[in-house]
Amino acid sequence: MPTLNWIGKEAVINHHLQVPYRLIRSDDDASPGAAGAGNLLIEGDNLHALKALLPYYRSSIKCIYIDPPYNTGNQQWVYNDNVNSPEMRKWLGEAVGSEAEDLSRHDKWLCMMYPRLSLLRDLLRDDGTIFISIDDNEYSYLLCIMDEIFGRGNFVGTIVWKNVTDNNPTNISVEHEYVMCYAKRKDLLPPVWKSATLPVKDRLIEVGSDFINRYPDIQKRQETYTEWFRKNKSFLWPFDRYKYIDDGGIYTGSQSVHNPGKEGYRYDVLHPNGKPSTQPLMGYRFPWDSMQKLLNEKRILFGEDETKIVELKVYVQDYRSKLSSLFELDGRVGTNELKNIFPESKRPFDFPKPTALIEEILSFTTQGDDIVLDSFAGSGTTGHAVWKLNQQDRGSRRFILIEIDAQVARKITAERLKRVKASQSDSQLNLLDNEVPTPSFRYCHLDDPLFDEHGQIREVVTFSDLAHHIYFSETGVPLPKAVDGQRPLIGTANDVAYYLLWAGRGSVNVLDSVTLAKFKHAGPKVVYADKCRLTDSQLRRANVVFRQIPYSIKVN
Repeated sequence: MPTLNWIGKEAVINHHLQVPYRLIRSDDDASPGAAGAGNLLIEGDNLHALKALLPYYRSSIKCIYIDPPYNTGNQQWVYNDNVNSPEMRKWLGEAVGSEAEDLSRHDKWLCMMYPRLSLLRDLLRDDGTIFISIDDNEYSYLLCIMDEIFGRGNFVGTIVWKNVTDNNPTNISVEHEYVMCYAKRKDLLPPVWKSATLPVKDRLIEVGSDFINRYPDIQKRQETYTEWFRKNKSFLWPFDRYKYIDDGGIYTGSQSVHNPGKEGYRYDVLHPNGKPSTQPLMGYRFPWDSMQKLLNEKRILFGEDETKIVELKVYVQDYRSKLSSLFELDGRVGTNELKNIFPESKRPFDFPKPTALIEEILSFTTQGDDIVLDSFAGSGTTGHAVWKLNQQDRGSRRFILIEIDAQVARKITAERLKRVKASQSDSQLNLLDNEVPTPSFRYCHLDDPLFDEHGQIREVVTFSDLAHHIYFSETGVPLPKAVDGQRPLIGTANDVAYYLLWAGRGSVNVLDSVTLAKFKHAGPKVVYADKCRLTDSQLRRANVVFRQIPYSIKVN
């Protein structure tokens, strides 16, 4: 398979393996809600944060969405791994200049992205998917390194997000961005992704029937439904355009009848005033027989007069949900959402993604208590979208967000989540009957690595920290349950039991015959301790492999 080469690739291709495991500490004062909800916001460099998450979440993340720097040349993004190699020093010192068009910035961007994508793949479930927002600046390069890291056969597709109208009369107007999608193992994806928002559709059908029965007068029914819709609109995505109701139920009237791209059918549709309605530019997209049937069923909406083009009425029960390769949403929606959350600030964050974009992705790819990861969290759109989607389908999805900028993490990302939590907790929304988990999250910092510069375990390391690291290093999977040091058994995998004799730095923990007699596991055993007083023959008879702390503990 063809591969992409760039300055610094040799220095970063295995860089994620050399990154030390660091501890993750929760800041209880900055963490609202219950501790066990499973939502994390980590402040720190996402390269180190992703490595720190491996012992806990390897092959556990169902869906990853990231919005990395687009590298337009105007951004001062702060991700720099400072890889210490002669070629990287040469590149940083000589190739990066102040020229208007500095092509070496693509090398720098690739050096930043490659090790992070490698770690993200390790965290992804075998049936998981990763979605990456990008534009034309790095799309082609990203495609090449994703093929290399994830495999060309795991490319799922690219969503084109039409998010702006460009009135620039020169060259080609750019009115879109991309969302690239790869799978960990494409063969494990379902044949068809089904939207998790379908329970909201069912509930809206029930609401429509209820309003029809309670309000025979059409005007009163519409007025009452309009008030209900206004209160609940923010939770109704993707049904937040269904703001009308008649005898047929709840419907939207924004569906176009024009034929896109080529000449369609030509005929007159008479307005109620008796005059022909204005025809679409390329004609109608279905023949007269179909139009006549729609008119008889009262599925065609007319404007104020004949100068308006008619629209198609679509009832909520006719909604067909699918993940499309084309997503249309004004890019200013994300900015307006954030302004509504931070009314005191004119522009709290530049170019935030709209929650609807993330909801569109997550509604097809996640359900239940799946974990969603965003390692370029920014303003926290992904966390907000997870909570909104849980509101819609009563799911219990969890998120992990990582934000490198301390000011952004505390004053925008965390503050947004706190305000959204307060608004959702106070909401009287009753779209479905069962209860929604109260939103909460843990605010975390990256702490010191497990080991100091002398290779010794740091004083801040707890039994649980070391146990998680050892179990992951031995088995390649996260420790399945919490441990507190009350007993030495960490866990078992493939009939091998793992024990840790350790009471903190400065203690001396010895494996001897008395301790060995307390181990109940009959099969193979791996025991970590400071010292061992058993002979090699005694260890063989007991089916024990002894590993000495700290020398036998892997550091990367």
